[in-house]
Amino acid sequence: MSQQTARTRTAATTTHAAVDLGASSGRVVLGRVGPDTLEFHEAARFSNGVVPMPDGLHWNLVGLYEQALAGLGAAVRETEGELASVAIDSWAVDYGLLTGAEPQHMQLLGTPFHYRDDRTAAGVKKVHGRVPFAELYRRNGLQFLPFNTLYQLAQEGLAQHADRLLLVPDLLGYWLTGEQLTEVTNASTTGLLDVHTKEWDTDLMSTLGLSSGLFAPVAAPGTSLGVTRAELTPLLGGHQLPVTLVGSHDTASAIVGTPLSSPDAAYISCGTWGLVGLELDAPVVSDASREANFTHEGGVDGRTRFLTNVMGTWLLSETLRTWEREEGRSQDLVGLLDAAAQVSRDAVAVFDVQDERFVAPGDMPARIAQLCAEQDLRAPEGKAELVRSIVESIAAGFAAALQTAGELADRRIDVVHMVGGGSLNSLLCQATADRSGYPVVAGPVEATAIGNLLIQARTAGTLSGTLEDLRELIRRTHSPLTYRPQS
Repeated sequence: MSQQTARTRTAATTTHAAVDLGASSGRVVLGRVGPDTLEFHEAARFSNGVVPMPDGLHWNLVGLYEQALAGLGAAVRETEGELASVAIDSWAVDYGLLTGAEPQHMQLLGTPFHYRDDRTAAGVKKVHGRVPFAELYRRNGLQFLPFNTLYQLAQEGLAQHADRLLLVPDLLGYWLTGEQLTEVTNASTTGLLDVHTKEWDTDLMSTLGLSSGLFAPVAAPGTSLGVTRAELTPLLGGHQLPVTLVGSHDTASAIVGTPLSSPDAAYISCGTWGLVGLELDAPVVSDASREANFTHEGGVDGRTRFLTNVMGTWLLSETLRTWEREEGRSQDLVGLLDAAAQVSRDAVAVFDVQDERFVAPGDMPARIAQLCAEQDLRAPEGKAELVRSIVESIAAGFAAALQTAGELADRRIDVVHMVGGGSLNSLLCQATADRSGYPVVAGPVEATAIGNLLIQARTAGTLSGTLEDLRELIRRTHSPLTYRPQS
């Protein structure tokens, strides 16, 4: 693709702020974007995580909003108010419930649950008792994940008292602007969106005892949500900022920010989870896809993210947290990975990272040892062996998912793009190349923030064109690393 193809309508650059919220941290990323410019850095970073309460695991969304506001204030000061827009992306499926007669003055009802809370097991039984999973899949195209929104709602005692449900990025967008919309890429993870029409499935809602009035209208990335509320102006340096919808599911933004180099390229957005799949023009809802637990999530510009969730670096980070609790000191991940690289891949157990015992926080080394004992595998001995075993097992999970994705979508995969934090893990990248047989192109690490910023810039008129045009700008401004299969 020529450079001219990716040219924009104007040679000017614009500055945007991406509020990127993850399961363990959030940040505000400032980006300057133009025809040949894609520069960004963190303006603020803040913590996030599980809040254990007597009734289960929750999110502190009010605190997260407070931190995001402070981060936006820092961004305004740094740019002296020259922000063309801001946008929010976050993890999927979780939500806040609101109550109140006046749409612009609704109150949060209760403390939003965390998707890792175990309440959803009973919700699965309730939902499947009314609508068999095969029928659900035909309608929503979603792989089975016990924490999908519709299963959470089946166990949500406050739903009957609520007037509105907003997913996490939409809730924070409402608090910023007073406007209520549900961005389509995140809506697609609820299980309540029609996989073909990309509209709410009101018949399914009725069957599950949910009022369609609980849900805000669906809107596409590139839609303006309005400007920040006047009351927030003192916190934002005296400015009211335009707020734009982007791919608010962080993986949707990450795939925008993945410089897919061919029509048959696959991707792995690797963080806590590894999202492994292909970008398609239309869903491939079939019995085979359902049985393989592949999902169809909404992408930007009407694309379909055909993927499956594979346990990602969560296993590694929880293992380190276990050692930190036991030893009372921090762990050197880089040093541990270097030591693991000296261990032969053939000397360690490769276990099923999809085993349900790994979903909840806890003592991962003990759980891995238990699984190895059950499957007559030699449990890893020492930290280096355990880290190598985890990395090889994650890579094996990725490789299996890539093979299945290609078969289901009738694609001959020729390259794999790994983005996100996992792309910094050279041992994991090489292991994925070795086990899949495909070259792995690693980077950019900040694909989610990049995708967020690019859609904002296109909405502002600074950039134009298709996703392929936007990705060409990434390729021209960033240099990835390539790992080729060695065995």
